[in-house]
Amino acid sequence: MRKPLTFGQGVRDGLPFILVIIPFGALFGVVATEAGLDLAQVMVMTVLVIAGASQFAAIQQMVDSAPVIMVLATSLAVNLRMAMYSASLVPHLGKAPLWQRAVAAYFLVDQSGVMAAEKFDEAPETPIRAKLAYFFGIIVPIAPLWYGATWLGAVVGGRIPESFALDFAMPITFLAMVAPMVKSLAHLAAAMTSVVLALALAWMPFGSGLLVAAIAAMVVGALLDHLRERRVAT
Repeated sequence: MRKPLTFGQGVRDGLPFILVIIPFGALFGVVATEAGLDLAQVMVMTVLVIAGASQFAAIQQMVDSAPVIMVLATSLAVNLRMAMYSASLVPHLGKAPLWQRAVAAYFLVDQSGVMAAEKFDEAPETPIRAKLAYFFGIIVPIAPLWYGATWLGAVVGGRIPESFALDFAMPITFLAMVAPMVKSLAHLAAAMTSVVLALALAWMPFGSGLLVAAIAAMVVGALLDHLRERRVAT
């Protein structure tokens, strides 16, 4: 018998992510302060954006003295995956009151988006109140620790020993979340396209190769998915 979706279940499902959220946040705090941001700027950025990958991308662009438009464009490209998470949650949360959807949109991060979409698809008949409770439960162990770890990294800064290897957190986080989602040829092709092009275009200025890789990956994935649907229809 499938367990019901509850706030407590969401908290429990979110707990394993703290193993990477803490070093991930601390690493951002360190990198941001080394890039020249003061503590207030680091915390405003991490609270308002609450999206680690795009924050790192933006900081790298700033270090490279990229134009503001490139900083914004790169951050947007990195965060386009949030639009896909949002689309997958609309059938489940789309009828919730506007204020609840607004709060959920703020807390829509990789962990909450992936976990909630998977659980909601397994139990689509679950009442919307229970789905919202589960969604917010996931974020309870994540958001406060993300803020706190970022603050700690910004305050401690270079005093964190290199042997701690905090930079392992970002790739491990995304591999753990993305790998189970690669369930079709279209998914695999999109993933491989983004990896190959991102590496091949690393020479492009201001990280613009990431934009090209992201757009190409979406086109490849959508095209293969469209071809698959046509074959099924015929």
